[in-house]
Amino acid sequence: MAVKKEDPKRSRARLIGNVLLLIGSALLIVNIFLPNLFAPALPRVPYSLFVHEVEEGNVARVYIGQDQITYQLKGVSPEVPGDVISTTPIFDLNLPERLEKSNVEFAAAPVKKDNFFGTLLSWVIPPLIFVGIFQLFSRNGGGGAPGGLQIGKSKAKVYVEGESTKTLFADVAGVDEAKQELQEIVQFLKTPEKYTKIGAKIPKGVLLVGPPGTGKTLLAKAVAGEAGVPFFSISGSEFVELFVGVGSSRVRDLFEQAKKQSPCIIFIDELDAIGKARSSGGMYGGNDEREQTLNQLLTEMDGFGVDGTTVIVLAATNRPETLDQALLRPGRFDRQVLVDRPDKSGRLEILKIHAAKVTLDQSVDLETIATRTSGFAGADLANLVNEAALLAARAGRETVLLEDFAEAVERVVAGLEKKSRVLNENEKRIVAYHEVGHALVGALNSSSGKVEKISIVPRGMAALGYTLQLPTEDRFLLSKEEIEAQIATLLGGRSAEEIIFGSITTGASNDLQRATELADKMVTSYGMSDVLGPLAYQKQQNQFLGGMEMARNVSPATSEAIDKEIKTIVENAHAKALAILNANRDLLESISEKLLETEVIEGEFLTGLLSQVKPAEVNV
Repeated sequence: MAVKKEDPKRSRARLIGNVLLLIGSALLIVNIFLPNLFAPALPRVPYSLFVHEVEEGNVARVYIGQDQITYQLKGVSPEVPGDVISTTPIFDLNLPERLEKSNVEFAAAPVKKDNFFGTLLSWVIPPLIFVGIFQLFSRNGGGGAPGGLQIGKSKAKVYVEGESTKTLFADVAGVDEAKQELQEIVQFLKTPEKYTKIGAKIPKGVLLVGPPGTGKTLLAKAVAGEAGVPFFSISGSEFVELFVGVGSSRVRDLFEQAKKQSPCIIFIDELDAIGKARSSGGMYGGNDEREQTLNQLLTEMDGFGVDGTTVIVLAATNRPETLDQALLRPGRFDRQVLVDRPDKSGRLEILKIHAAKVTLDQSVDLETIATRTSGFAGADLANLVNEAALLAARAGRETVLLEDFAEAVERVVAGLEKKSRVLNENEKRIVAYHEVGHALVGALNSSSGKVEKISIVPRGMAALGYTLQLPTEDRFLLSKEEIEAQIATLLGGRSAEEIIFGSITTGASNDLQRATELADKMVTSYGMSDVLGPLAYQKQQNQFLGGMEMARNVSPATSEAIDKEIKTIVENAHAKALAILNANRDLLESISEKLLETEVIEGEFLTGLLSQVKPAEVNV
């Protein structure tokens, strides 16, 4: 993008302003500090002590100034004068009488007339300071014409065709459906006459929705890169400032700049920062500036395009349920494109793109890694590849091995190893049986994935050991029996402690919490309770930010029935875990002793051990 040259008149005015500012600052320093720069420093005493010295007859002469009183003590002889001391004057009408009574020579400074030079400075310096502040805003403000205040100017970053950072659809993987939807936008920007000649209208706004890290911003850049048009990128939070009216001013300026470079794309990231639903009934949410900004955005999206300009607005959010309905109506954001987490084939394509930037060993199978990373978003996979490369470089290898990827997956899932956290022998034994209990019960539950590794090496914030289960395929639906099996797997560790040690520890706290949450969803969200029937008692608040649930709004009797059902489901799963471990107690003890020796069991050896697990009948 070409850089505009500054107007010579503007540059000359700015130079004059800077020179005046420097001169004013120098004059201020001279007027204030120079008179006192070479003045001798005199000892200063309280005024009461000065009066006492006068009355005692110890003072020879006094000079009364406007800012201080200077007096000299009597010396021991005429050849040796006394010390000169100063004090702060106060309003004292009896001072001349005291001085005459004590035969003290005194004189007073004449009344100071107005200093023309100081008066001039008092009138000149404030305007100079204002000029300096004006120049500071002109220099530091972003966007707009140089030399003016930039508070209300748009802060959008502009990317134009031909830059080295150009992004294409080939750089985006795992979101094929979203790319296909956006291809129409690209075709319209390239050949608009294909659509306009039959009366078709391209959507003015396209809203990209999906979880964080799935590539919404990357897709928007790819649309601009494929179409070869300017791309204005700005975050929703950059519109709102402390000053009232700045946000709406920046919206107007952004669309004015975009119209000048039509056809082009405006991309607003985190649209929910300014697009949240406005309150009704006269009750305001406390941020009227945000509402003004939203109103201006709605007005601009209605207005642009009528003058023949082609400006398409792309926006991204992971909270679509909070947006104002006026934004989502036809004529504004006509189309919503879901950018979801990739499936197995999508993860493989993403891994290929990021793995092309690192040196892989021939033994690395990206398809295996894609299978193990179910639920990972594009940003997670990029971080995974980078983490594996860092591990290989740390070990001094020139290529990235499959074991580096395996360790990187464990870091993401379970956290960093903490070998410095040393357990005593009794705790180590409890952790070993606890983790093997998880593995034995989980070996009979195919829906939770294959048990890949058992470790008693502490990881993360609180995990003293862990059992790693990785999915063998993408699962989108789970049956009631499969969820019950998952709950039983979570309770396998606690059940093993009960069988072997006859007591329980605090190590199962996280397992119990997750098991209770699953049972709660079975009853309140999935309708899997025979007692309560196919009813949903929870409302999902946000499906893209962890699926947060709202509190139940039910009667006390229904709430009591829900609690009983949750307790029954968890207790039945606990009984199932106890039955499986009792039926395989010898295997539980042998694998646990082996784990105590090696600290880690994985691979084909672990698969062979878990293949010996026998199912057990449970009478509930």
